[in-house]
Amino acid sequence: MSLDDRLSTELAEIAAAGLSRRRRVLASPCGRIAAVDGREMLNFASNDYLGLAGDPGLARAMADGALAWGAGSGAAHLVSGHLEPHEALEQELAAFTGFPRTLTFSTGYLANLAVTPTLAGRGDAVFADKLNHASLIDAMQLAKANGADVQRYPHNDVGALKRLLAASTARNKLIVTDAVFSMDGDLAPLPALLALAERFDAWLVIDDAHGFGVLGAQGRGSLAHFNLPTSPRILLMGTLGKAAGVGGAFVAGSATAIDYLLNKARSYIFTTAAPPAVACALRASLQRIAGGEALRRQLFANVARLRSGVATLPWTLPASITAIQPLIVGDNQATLDLAQALWSRGLWVPAIRPPTVPRGTARLRICLSAAHTPDDIDRLVATLKELA
Repeated sequence: MSLDDRLSTELAEIAAAGLSRRRRVLASPCGRIAAVDGREMLNFASNDYLGLAGDPGLARAMADGALAWGAGSGAAHLVSGHLEPHEALEQELAAFTGFPRTLTFSTGYLANLAVTPTLAGRGDAVFADKLNHASLIDAMQLAKANGADVQRYPHNDVGALKRLLAASTARNKLIVTDAVFSMDGDLAPLPALLALAERFDAWLVIDDAHGFGVLGAQGRGSLAHFNLPTSPRILLMGTLGKAAGVGGAFVAGSATAIDYLLNKARSYIFTTAAPPAVACALRASLQRIAGGEALRRQLFANVARLRSGVATLPWTLPASITAIQPLIVGDNQATLDLAQALWSRGLWVPAIRPPTVPRGTARLRICLSAAHTPDDIDRLVATLKELA
Protein backbone atom coordinates (compact mmCIF):
# COMPACT_ATOMS: atom_id res chain seq x y z
CA MET A 1 0.00 0.00 0.00
CA SER A 2 1.13 3.54 -0.70
CA LEU A 3 1.45 6.05 2.13
CA ASP A 4 -1.78 7.74 1.05
CA ASP A 5 -3.55 4.38 0.84
CA ARG A 6 -2.62 3.61 4.43
CA LEU A 7 -4.01 6.95 5.56
CA SER A 8 -7.16 6.45 3.49
CA THR A 9 -7.75 3.08 5.13
CA GLU A 10 -7.44 4.59 8.58
CA LEU A 11 -9.71 7.49 7.64
CA ALA A 12 -12.33 4.99 6.43
CA GLU A 13 -12.12 3.22 9.79
CA ILE A 14 -12.58 6.54 11.59
CA ALA A 15 -15.63 7.29 9.45
CA ALA A 16 -17.11 3.84 10.07
CA ALA A 17 -16.86 4.42 13.81
CA GLY A 18 -18.71 7.73 13.51
CA LEU A 19 -15.64 9.69 14.53
CA SER A 20 -14.85 11.76 11.43
CA ARG A 21 -14.19 15.44 11.99
CA ARG A 22 -14.81 18.35 9.65
CA ARG A 23 -14.49 22.11 9.70
CA ARG A 24 -17.22 24.61 9.00
CA VAL A 25 -16.26 27.93 7.44
CA LEU A 26 -17.84 30.98 9.04
CA ALA A 27 -18.63 34.01 6.93
CA SER A 28 -19.13 36.28 9.97
CA PRO A 29 -17.20 37.33 13.08
CA CYS A 30 -17.51 35.17 16.18
CA GLY A 31 -20.82 35.91 17.91
CA ARG A 32 -24.16 34.49 19.02
CA ILE A 33 -25.26 34.38 15.38
CA ALA A 34 -22.90 32.64 12.95
CA ALA A 35 -23.15 32.86 9.17
CA VAL A 36 -22.03 29.42 8.01
CA ASP A 37 -22.71 27.28 4.96
CA GLY A 38 -24.93 29.99 3.54
CA ARG A 39 -27.28 30.29 6.51
CA GLU A 40 -27.54 31.98 9.89
CA MET A 41 -27.11 29.73 12.92
CA LEU A 42 -27.68 30.37 16.60
CA ASN A 43 -24.25 29.58 17.95
CA PHE A 44 -23.79 27.36 21.02
CA ALA A 45 -20.40 26.12 19.82
CA SER A 46 -18.10 28.96 20.88
CA ASN A 47 -15.94 29.50 23.99
CA ASP A 48 -16.59 33.26 23.72
CA TYR A 49 -18.12 33.25 27.20
CA LEU A 50 -18.44 37.03 27.65
CA GLY A 51 -19.24 37.84 24.03
CA LEU A 52 -16.03 39.85 23.59
CA ALA A 53 -14.59 38.17 20.48
CA GLY A 54 -16.57 40.40 18.16
CA ASP A 55 -16.49 43.46 20.40
CA PRO A 56 -15.81 46.63 18.34
CA GLY A 57 -13.74 48.19 21.12
CA LEU A 58 -11.32 45.28 21.18
CA ALA A 59 -11.15 45.30 17.38
CA ARG A 60 -10.26 49.01 17.47
CA ALA A 61 -7.59 48.38 20.09
CA MET A 62 -6.07 45.70 17.88
CA ALA A 63 -6.24 47.90 14.77
CA ASP A 64 -4.69 50.83 16.59
CA GLY A 65 -2.01 48.53 17.96
CA ALA A 66 -1.17 47.28 14.47
CA LEU A 67 -0.89 50.84 13.17
CA ALA A 68 1.39 51.81 16.04
CA TRP A 69 3.47 48.62 16.36
CA GLY A 70 3.23 46.87 13.01
CA ALA A 71 1.80 43.53 11.96
CA GLY A 72 4.29 41.19 13.63
CA SER A 73 6.83 40.97 16.43
CA GLY A 74 9.64 39.80 14.15
CA ALA A 75 11.37 37.41 16.55
CA ALA A 76 11.11 35.34 19.69
CA HIS A 77 10.68 37.23 22.97
CA LEU A 78 14.27 36.53 24.02
CA VAL A 79 15.76 37.71 20.73
CA SER A 80 14.16 41.00 19.71
CA GLY A 81 10.44 40.25 19.72
CA HIS A 82 9.44 41.46 23.19
CA LEU A 83 7.82 44.85 22.58
CA GLU A 84 6.39 47.36 25.03
CA PRO A 85 2.78 46.09 24.59
CA HIS A 86 3.93 42.57 25.53
CA GLU A 87 5.67 43.86 28.66
CA ALA A 88 2.70 46.02 29.67
CA LEU A 89 0.29 43.10 29.22
CA GLU A 90 2.40 40.81 31.41
CA GLN A 91 2.55 43.40 34.17
CA GLU A 92 -1.20 44.00 34.02
CA LEU A 93 -1.96 40.27 34.06
CA ALA A 94 0.25 39.87 37.12
CA ALA A 95 -1.57 42.66 38.92
CA PHE A 96 -4.96 41.27 37.89
CA THR A 97 -4.26 37.69 39.00
CA GLY A 98 -2.33 38.72 42.12
CA PHE A 99 0.85 36.84 41.21
CA PRO A 100 4.29 38.50 41.20
CA ARG A 101 4.96 37.80 37.50
CA THR A 102 3.45 36.37 34.35
CA LEU A 103 4.80 35.08 31.05
CA THR A 104 2.70 35.31 27.89
CA PHE A 105 2.44 32.71 25.12
CA SER A 106 0.90 32.61 21.65
CA THR A 107 -1.50 29.79 22.63
CA GLY A 108 -2.64 27.91 25.70
CA TYR A 109 -1.24 24.71 24.22
CA LEU A 110 2.24 26.24 24.11
CA ALA A 111 1.85 27.53 27.65
CA ASN A 112 0.96 24.08 28.98
CA LEU A 113 3.81 22.49 27.03
CA ALA A 114 6.13 24.95 28.76
CA VAL A 115 5.36 24.23 32.40
CA THR A 116 5.26 20.51 33.22
CA PRO A 117 8.15 19.27 31.02
CA THR A 118 10.34 22.15 32.25
CA LEU A 119 9.74 21.46 35.93
CA ALA A 120 9.67 17.65 35.82
CA GLY A 121 12.44 15.34 34.59
CA ARG A 122 14.48 12.42 35.83
CA GLY A 123 13.85 11.77 39.51
CA ASP A 124 10.65 13.86 39.55
CA ALA A 125 6.99 12.81 39.57
CA VAL A 126 3.86 14.16 37.89
CA PHE A 127 0.35 13.43 39.19
CA ALA A 128 -2.32 14.33 36.64
CA ASP A 129 -6.11 14.16 36.62
CA LYS A 130 -7.36 11.58 34.10
CA LEU A 131 -9.70 14.09 32.44
CA ASN A 132 -7.09 16.79 31.87
CA HIS A 133 -7.02 18.63 28.55
CA ALA A 134 -5.01 17.18 25.68
CA SER A 135 -2.35 19.88 26.05
CA LEU A 136 -1.74 18.83 29.66
CA ILE A 137 -1.61 15.19 28.59
CA ASP A 138 0.98 16.00 25.93
CA ALA A 139 2.96 18.00 28.48
CA MET A 140 2.83 14.99 30.80
CA GLN A 141 4.15 12.75 28.01
CA LEU A 142 7.04 15.14 27.37
CA ALA A 143 7.88 15.06 31.08
CA LYS A 144 7.79 11.27 30.92
CA ALA A 145 10.19 11.36 27.97
CA ASN A 146 12.47 13.49 30.16
CA GLY A 147 12.52 10.67 32.72
CA ALA A 148 9.77 11.79 35.10
CA ASP A 149 7.51 9.26 36.76
CA VAL A 150 3.98 10.04 35.52
CA GLN A 151 0.82 8.84 37.24
CA ARG A 152 -2.82 9.68 36.49
CA TYR A 153 -5.37 9.71 39.29
CA PRO A 154 -9.14 9.15 38.86
CA HIS A 155 -11.02 12.33 38.04
CA ASN A 156 -11.18 14.69 41.04
CA ASP A 157 -10.35 11.79 43.41
CA VAL A 158 -8.49 13.58 46.20
CA GLY A 159 -8.10 10.39 48.23
CA ALA A 160 -6.43 8.54 45.38
CA LEU A 161 -4.11 11.49 44.74
CA LYS A 162 -3.18 11.63 48.43
CA ARG A 163 -2.19 7.94 48.38
CA LEU A 164 -0.05 8.42 45.27
CA LEU A 165 1.72 11.44 46.77
CA ALA A 166 2.31 9.66 50.05
CA ALA A 167 3.89 6.69 48.26
CA SER A 168 6.16 8.82 46.08
CA THR A 169 9.84 9.28 46.92
CA ALA A 170 10.39 11.80 44.08
CA ARG A 171 12.52 14.83 44.89
CA ASN A 172 10.16 17.13 42.99
CA LYS A 173 6.40 16.57 42.66
CA LEU A 174 3.84 18.23 40.38
CA ILE A 175 0.07 18.02 40.73
CA VAL A 176 -1.42 18.94 37.33
CA THR A 177 -5.10 19.69 36.79
CA ASP A 178 -7.63 21.63 34.81
CA ALA A 179 -9.54 24.12 36.96
CA VAL A 180 -12.70 23.82 34.83
CA PHE A 181 -12.78 20.60 32.83
CA SER A 182 -13.45 21.44 29.22
CA MET A 183 -15.82 18.60 28.34
CA ASP A 184 -17.72 18.25 31.64
CA GLY A 185 -17.77 21.83 32.90
CA ASP A 186 -17.09 20.72 36.48
CA LEU A 187 -14.47 22.26 38.76
CA ALA A 188 -11.37 20.70 40.27
CA PRO A 189 -11.34 20.65 44.10
CA LEU A 190 -8.61 23.29 44.18
CA PRO A 191 -8.66 23.93 47.97
CA ALA A 192 -8.04 20.23 48.64
CA LEU A 193 -5.40 20.04 45.92
CA LEU A 194 -3.55 23.05 47.33
CA ALA A 195 -3.66 21.48 50.80
CA LEU A 196 -2.10 18.31 49.38
CA ALA A 197 0.54 20.35 47.54
CA GLU A 198 1.47 22.04 50.81
CA ARG A 199 1.47 18.78 52.79
CA PHE A 200 3.64 16.91 50.28
CA ASP A 201 5.78 19.87 49.15
CA ALA A 202 4.53 19.75 45.56
CA TRP A 203 3.91 22.23 42.79
CA LEU A 204 0.25 22.76 41.84
CA VAL A 205 -0.08 23.41 38.10
CA ILE A 206 -3.55 24.72 37.21
CA ASP A 207 -5.00 25.19 33.73
CA ASP A 208 -7.70 27.85 34.16
CA ALA A 209 -8.58 28.16 30.47
CA HIS A 210 -12.33 28.06 31.11
CA GLY A 211 -12.37 29.85 34.46
CA PHE A 212 -10.33 32.96 33.71
CA GLY A 213 -12.60 35.92 33.01
CA VAL A 214 -15.69 34.01 34.15
CA LEU A 215 -15.30 32.81 37.73
CA GLY A 216 -14.46 34.72 40.89
CA ALA A 217 -14.54 38.40 41.76
CA GLN A 218 -13.95 40.54 38.65
CA GLY A 219 -13.51 37.34 36.64
CA ARG A 220 -10.09 36.70 38.18
CA GLY A 221 -10.60 32.97 37.77
CA SER A 222 -10.94 29.73 39.67
CA LEU A 223 -8.54 30.63 42.47
CA ALA A 224 -10.65 33.69 43.23
CA HIS A 225 -13.80 31.57 43.00
CA PHE A 226 -12.47 29.44 45.86
CA ASN A 227 -10.93 32.45 47.69
CA LEU A 228 -7.52 30.79 47.52
CA PRO A 229 -4.24 32.69 47.98
CA THR A 230 -1.71 33.09 45.21
CA SER A 231 0.67 30.58 46.76
CA PRO A 232 4.29 30.48 45.51
CA ARG A 233 3.82 26.76 44.83
CA ILE A 234 1.05 27.48 42.28
CA LEU A 235 1.64 27.95 38.55
CA LEU A 236 -1.55 29.22 36.92
CA MET A 237 -2.16 29.02 33.19
CA GLY A 238 -4.94 31.10 31.66
CA THR A 239 -5.96 31.30 28.03
CA LEU A 240 -6.89 34.59 26.42
CA GLY A 241 -8.90 33.37 23.43
CA LYS A 242 -11.99 32.29 25.37
CA ALA A 243 -13.58 34.70 27.85
CA ALA A 244 -10.95 37.31 26.95
CA GLY A 245 -12.10 37.14 23.33
CA VAL A 246 -8.73 37.56 21.61
CA GLY A 247 -5.98 34.92 21.68
CA GLY A 248 -2.87 33.74 23.47
CA ALA A 249 -2.24 32.65 27.04
CA PHE A 250 -0.22 33.37 30.14
CA VAL A 251 1.44 31.53 33.01
CA ALA A 252 1.41 33.28 36.39
CA GLY A 253 3.58 32.37 39.38
CA SER A 254 6.36 33.46 41.68
CA ALA A 255 9.09 35.69 40.26
CA THR A 256 11.57 32.82 40.53
CA ALA A 257 9.33 30.27 38.82
CA ILE A 258 8.53 32.62 35.94
CA ASP A 259 12.19 33.52 35.49
CA TYR A 260 13.00 29.80 35.40
CA LEU A 261 10.41 29.20 32.67
CA LEU A 262 11.73 32.19 30.73
CA ASN A 263 15.20 30.62 30.77
CA LYS A 264 14.30 26.96 30.33
CA ALA A 265 10.88 26.44 28.68
CA ARG A 266 11.43 25.38 25.08
CA SER A 267 7.95 26.33 23.83
CA TYR A 268 8.63 29.88 25.06
CA ILE A 269 12.25 30.27 24.02
CA PHE A 270 11.92 28.93 20.48
CA THR A 271 8.63 30.55 19.39
CA THR A 272 8.14 33.88 17.65
CA ALA A 273 6.28 36.28 19.92
CA ALA A 274 2.65 37.02 19.13
CA PRO A 275 1.96 40.24 17.19
CA PRO A 276 2.08 43.25 19.52
CA ALA A 277 -1.38 44.28 18.32
CA VAL A 278 -2.75 41.17 20.03
CA ALA A 279 -1.27 42.40 23.30
CA CYS A 280 -2.90 45.80 22.73
CA ALA A 281 -6.30 44.15 22.25
CA LEU A 282 -5.76 41.98 25.33
CA ARG A 283 -4.99 44.99 27.51
CA ALA A 284 -8.36 46.42 26.48
CA SER A 285 -9.99 43.05 27.10
CA LEU A 286 -8.54 42.86 30.60
CA GLN A 287 -10.26 46.15 31.42
CA ARG A 288 -13.56 44.78 30.08
CA ILE A 289 -13.20 41.62 32.16
CA ALA A 290 -12.45 43.56 35.35
CA GLY A 291 -15.58 45.68 34.84
CA GLY A 292 -17.70 42.88 33.40
CA GLU A 293 -19.94 41.95 36.34
CA ALA A 294 -23.08 42.57 34.27
CA LEU A 295 -21.79 40.22 31.57
CA ARG A 296 -21.06 37.51 34.13
CA ARG A 297 -24.50 37.91 35.72
CA GLN A 298 -26.11 37.45 32.31
CA LEU A 299 -23.96 34.39 31.61
CA PHE A 300 -24.88 32.70 34.89
CA ALA A 301 -28.55 33.57 34.40
CA ASN A 302 -28.34 31.80 31.04
CA VAL A 303 -26.74 28.78 32.70
CA ALA A 304 -29.56 28.58 35.28
CA ARG A 305 -32.24 28.99 32.61
CA LEU A 306 -30.80 26.22 30.46
CA ARG A 307 -30.34 23.78 33.34
CA SER A 308 -33.90 24.35 34.53
CA GLY A 309 -35.27 23.88 31.02
CA VAL A 310 -33.53 20.60 30.21
CA ALA A 311 -33.89 18.98 33.64
CA THR A 312 -36.66 16.63 32.44
CA LEU A 313 -34.98 15.49 29.22
CA PRO A 314 -33.93 11.82 28.87
CA TRP A 315 -30.25 12.67 28.50
CA THR A 316 -27.78 13.21 31.35
CA LEU A 317 -26.78 16.75 32.34
CA PRO A 318 -23.84 16.55 34.78
CA ALA A 319 -23.47 19.09 37.56
CA SER A 320 -21.80 22.24 36.20
CA ILE A 321 -22.01 25.86 37.32
CA THR A 322 -19.94 27.01 34.35
CA ALA A 323 -20.65 28.06 30.78
CA ILE A 324 -19.91 24.49 29.63
CA GLN A 325 -23.09 22.41 29.82
CA PRO A 326 -22.62 18.86 28.46
CA LEU A 327 -25.72 16.90 27.50
CA ILE A 328 -24.54 13.27 27.52
CA VAL A 329 -26.29 11.08 24.95
CA GLY A 330 -23.90 8.11 25.02
CA ASP A 331 -23.92 6.56 21.55
CA ASN A 332 -21.75 8.22 18.89
CA GLN A 333 -24.26 8.02 16.04
CA ALA A 334 -27.19 9.07 18.21
CA THR A 335 -25.19 12.11 19.30
CA LEU A 336 -24.34 12.99 15.70
CA ASP A 337 -27.99 12.57 14.69
CA LEU A 338 -29.15 14.87 17.49
CA ALA A 339 -26.57 17.51 16.57
CA GLN A 340 -27.62 17.29 12.92
CA ALA A 341 -31.29 17.62 13.85
CA LEU A 342 -30.48 20.77 15.81
CA TRP A 343 -28.39 22.05 12.93
CA SER A 344 -31.27 21.58 10.50
CA ARG A 345 -33.35 23.78 12.82
CA GLY A 346 -30.75 26.56 12.90
CA LEU A 347 -29.03 25.62 16.17
CA TRP A 348 -25.29 24.95 16.20
CA VAL A 349 -24.42 22.62 19.07
CA PRO A 350 -21.33 20.46 18.46
CA ALA A 351 -21.26 16.70 18.99
CA ILE A 352 -18.24 15.57 21.04
CA ARG A 353 -17.15 11.94 20.70
CA PRO A 354 -14.26 9.71 21.70
CA PRO A 355 -11.32 10.04 21.98
CA THR A 356 -12.06 13.56 23.22
CA VAL A 357 -14.38 12.03 25.83
CA PRO A 358 -14.49 8.45 27.19
CA ARG A 359 -16.26 5.76 25.20
CA GLY A 360 -19.99 5.65 25.80
CA THR A 361 -20.18 9.31 26.84
CA ALA A 362 -20.61 11.08 23.49
CA ARG A 363 -22.38 14.35 24.10
CA LEU A 364 -23.61 17.69 22.96
CA ARG A 365 -21.30 20.34 24.37
CA ILE A 366 -23.54 23.33 24.92
CA CYS A 367 -21.46 26.48 25.40
CA LEU A 368 -23.27 29.50 26.74
CA SER A 369 -22.32 33.16 26.44
CA ALA A 370 -23.33 36.43 28.00
CA ALA A 371 -24.33 37.39 24.46
CA HIS A 372 -27.15 34.81 24.42
CA THR A 373 -30.61 36.16 25.18
CA PRO A 374 -33.29 34.42 27.26
CA ASP A 375 -35.17 33.77 24.00
CA ASP A 376 -32.07 32.02 22.62
CA ILE A 377 -31.99 29.67 25.61
CA ASP A 378 -35.73 29.02 25.38
CA ARG A 379 -35.44 28.21 21.69
CA LEU A 380 -32.72 25.62 22.33
CA VAL A 381 -34.66 24.06 25.22
CA ALA A 382 -37.89 23.87 23.22
CA THR A 383 -36.11 22.24 20.28
CA LEU A 384 -34.39 19.68 22.49
CA LYS A 385 -37.74 18.79 24.06
CA GLU A 386 -39.27 18.38 20.60
CA LEU A 387 -36.42 16.09 19.52
CA ALA A 388 -36.53 14.10 22.75
